[in-house]
Amino acid sequence: MQKIRKGDTVVVLAGKDKGRSGEVIKVMPKDGRALVRGINMIKRHQRQTASQEAGIINKEAGIQLSNLAVADPKDGKATRVGFKVLDDGTKVRVAKRSGEQING
Repeated sequence: MQKIRKGDTVVVLAGKDKGRSGEVIKVMPKDGRALVRGINMIKRHQRQTASQEAGIINKEAGIQLSNLAVADPKDGKATRVGFKVLDDGTKVRVAKRSGEQING
């Protein structure tokens, strides 16, 4: 089970977007990277295709998983992630900061 998943709200710990938070769009575990909405934006020159117009577009670039921390569901601050097995045998992620279960 991964600590950071698609749909999680994360806080950036290092880099040009330090302190900002956003939603994870995609996780690439083999590369150790994630795409976060509105974070680590880059400009790309786009060639015209049948479906897309030409020009300079802004899009998210991958950011190292080590530079991200899951936001605590209680107060939105960065927290570490732990795991807990519930009574029915399911394994869930919990925030170390508040002990709350992380949805997702």
